[in-house]
Amino acid sequence: MRDTSLLQQALGLAPPWTVSRSDFDPEARRLDIEIDFAPGSRFACPTCGAADCPAYDTERMTWRHLNFFQHEAYLHARVPRVRCDKCGIKTVNVPWARPGSGFTLLFEALVMTMVAAMPVKAAARIVGEHDTRLSVSFIIMSTRRGRGPMRRA
Repeated sequence: MRDTSLLQQALGLAPPWTVSRSDFDPEARRLDIEIDFAPGSRFACPTCGAADCPAYDTERMTWRHLNFFQHEAYLHARVPRVRCDKCGIKTVNVPWARPGSGFTLLFEALVMTMVAAMPVKAAARIVGEHDTRLSVSFIIMSTRRGRGPMRRA
């Protein structure tokens, strides 16, 4: 099995999304995974849900993912903006992250579990992120979900 096939299955990606390549740097303790979509793919409008919208252009985005063993992992993708007849040009929602987040859903779930039991600064130290970056992202998320403020220490 090729590494791209393994990562595709491990990430649970479904068409049109595919893992196009991966770069592993043991010295930097980092795994970078490139995700792409096939030319001519069509997407649903993220605003109204209209199906079969053509890609207008793309924006390159990066998300922090769960570690690959002791190595930080990052997902990189060209995220299409679609042309919807009703809504205009809109950025597609990717299945692995919330809109506007720099973290994958799985990474967010891990950190949310951690910050329920410890200060944000301690969780940030464990996952190798700056506590301010986690605080901003997760305060926004917890506020949207009706939860109280997170502990900062």
